[in-house]
Amino acid sequence: MITALKTTKTYFVTGTDTDVGKTVCCDALLQAAKLQGKLTLAYKPIAAGCEKTANGLRNEDALILQNSSTIKVDYKLINPIAFIEPIAPHIAAEINNAPIEVETITQGLETLQAKNPDLLIVEGAGGWFLPLNNELLLSQWVVQQQLPVILVVGMKLGCLNHALLTYQAIIKSGLKVAGWIANQVQPEMPFYQKNLDFLKNKFDAPMMAEIPHIKDLANTSLAEFVETDLL
Repeated sequence: MITALKTTKTYFVTGTDTDVGKTVCCDALLQAAKLQGKLTLAYKPIAAGCEKTANGLRNEDALILQNSSTIKVDYKLINPIAFIEPIAPHIAAEINNAPIEVETITQGLETLQAKNPDLLIVEGAGGWFLPLNNELLLSQWVVQQQLPVILVVGMKLGCLNHALLTYQAIIKSGLKVAGWIANQVQPEMPFYQKNLDFLKNKFDAPMMAEIPHIKDLANTSLAEFVETDLL
């Protein structure tokens, strides 16, 4: 009898800018997949803005992803490249004399895929065109890996321009936008629904989740905001 190999769904999650709630959205996807009984892992290959601990550098977002994954692995597998400074990673790499190696990012992805999760979420850093150094962008690595992309739109004044530019850049790269998430980062966004409807009309991709502005994220179940049939 031949047993079929499990297919791991791997998505790269990017945002329209920094601080648009990529980690919150990744957490929501992981929570929803867990309720479906799926085996999950998350990967944040690069994190700038870490704290020194007895166990080494730790990033708050990466810890959230580690905690929400159903397959438990060492922190270093979740976040192999970490910097203390909360600045652009390629600048942090330069001042720390620690170049970001693409091979490290690729090997980390392959290691997690070998754990055979049903769902593997790869969270980017910053926006789509994040530099790894003066020549290479993280988005170029995503293209090399041919990962479908989930776009997080930080719903706030000015988001339409950022959302359309990012969406068009992903499509132009030849990748598929598997879906997008509306994350309300501005508590009282003027004409929120009109902005949301505009994006729904412009994106040729399903809205995978709509997450309202939440003050107490630690005590809120995010899974209810996810269209689970799209996972």
